[in-house]
Amino acid sequence: MTILKITKTLLIAFCVFNFSFFSIVNNSEANDKVAVVATTGMIADAVSNVGGDLVELKVLMGAGIDPHAYRQTRTDIIAMANADLVLWNGLYLEAQMEEFLLELGLDNNVVAVAEKIPGNLLIGSEDYEGRYDPHLWMNPNLWSRVVLNVRDALINVNPSAADEFRANTNNYLDKVSELVRYANKVLSSVPAENRILLTSHDAFNYFGNAYGFEVIGIQGISTESEAGLQRISILVDMLIERNVKAVFIETSVSDRNIRALVEGAQAAGHEVIIGGELFSDAMGEPNTYKGTYIGMIDSNATSISRALGGNAPEKGMLNNL
Repeated sequence: MTILKITKTLLIAFCVFNFSFFSIVNNSEANDKVAVVATTGMIADAVSNVGGDLVELKVLMGAGIDPHAYRQTRTDIIAMANADLVLWNGLYLEAQMEEFLLELGLDNNVVAVAEKIPGNLLIGSEDYEGRYDPHLWMNPNLWSRVVLNVRDALINVNPSAADEFRANTNNYLDKVSELVRYANKVLSSVPAENRILLTSHDAFNYFGNAYGFEVIGIQGISTESEAGLQRISILVDMLIERNVKAVFIETSVSDRNIRALVEGAQAAGHEVIIGGELFSDAMGEPNTYKGTYIGMIDSNATSISRALGGNAPEKGMLNNL
């Protein structure tokens, strides 16, 4: 075992030992609710909808947080070590946390919910050999399978509540199905020649497969990759050649590269606008419609359709945007 691994193991043990009383008090106050830690907002939204009042939920990464670059804090370590269940995406989304989460899973109930999806449904990663694109939530039908994995993980921890978890899951997936119908309708209205989705990084490949869009990211699947001047120059030429009128920024990624692209196109005499702000690796602010999974995808589908020549209501599927 390396010194790093020994240090991490000792830190986890230290946190569990020193906060055991705190954990007991919390569980008592929560009336024996299942204490769940979720890494991302999308997973947390599934836990909240499936678990309802039977879970006590903590999410590590809020609005605008990039999961590719996020590192666990001491507070995070304490929360995960004392949780009944830790849920993470996997597929190298939480790249900086992966080693820690794998070690924690040796002795704790830790589940990578996206890694349970069959490999034939996943998109391979061009950045990392042997890895898959982790952004499954961009395809609501595929994300529904992740929701089922969340349900099963909760049932495993609290079998006595299985019927309630299943009923909550069915109700939630009915709402996701409504979202699928809306997204199909508004995105299919975008003219075929306009279905080019250019964003900051390759977070939308599952979206592109689901709705028939060509997806282009300035950076790769991970925001840790760099985009050089040559890449920007190539994309400027593409915008001009294919008469692309709109590109999109992402809430959890710097807009620097997108704005450089727009300025480069304008300098070459081609007008291109920023068509909107898309939610890629994080949802909107807590306690808002865009801070839910339904609202996140509704907002994305509506913004993309309207910016690229489709027909979508300004306020989205539920008139909440």
